[in-house]
Amino acid sequence: MAVFYPKNDQTYFVLILRKTYKGVHSNQIGFPGGRVEAEDRDLEDTALRETEEEVGIPQEKIEVIRGLSKLYIPPSNFWVHPYVGVMTETPQLIPQESEVEDILEVKLEDFLNESNFVTRNLSTSYMENIDVPAFLLNDQIVWGATGMMLGELREMLREIL
Repeated sequence: MAVFYPKNDQTYFVLILRKTYKGVHSNQIGFPGGRVEAEDRDLEDTALRETEEEVGIPQEKIEVIRGLSKLYIPPSNFWVHPYVGVMTETPQLIPQESEVEDILEVKLEDFLNESNFVTRNLSTSYMENIDVPAFLLNDQIVWGATGMMLGELREMLREIL
């Protein structure tokens, strides 16, 4: 869930830094989200529930605007179905202790700033020393699947702003 909200007369959205664990997404930056549970009505409901669990934003406070393109993540063998939501008030963000190391509040202005779209040489699960497109947000390099979702989100925002 890419959720946008007002704070100090600016617009922000939230990303999370996942905890370090034995898994392919350990210590990575991403949007709040996770697996479908039996009680979820649909994928939008999953995104809302996971956002509440991971960062403490009550589901009923988020107005879902639209979905983004679904994306396959080879290292974890999952399809991700991202959604975009908005809030009219500043949330009290509470990290889920078991899964979230840190919450990053990203200013929309910084996200749209061309100087924060960069290329970095990284090693991935598939290749060593490869140049990848990335975003530099809150002093963190955001790339891979989250970077791809951010790229689509950025193009969507450019069309309406």
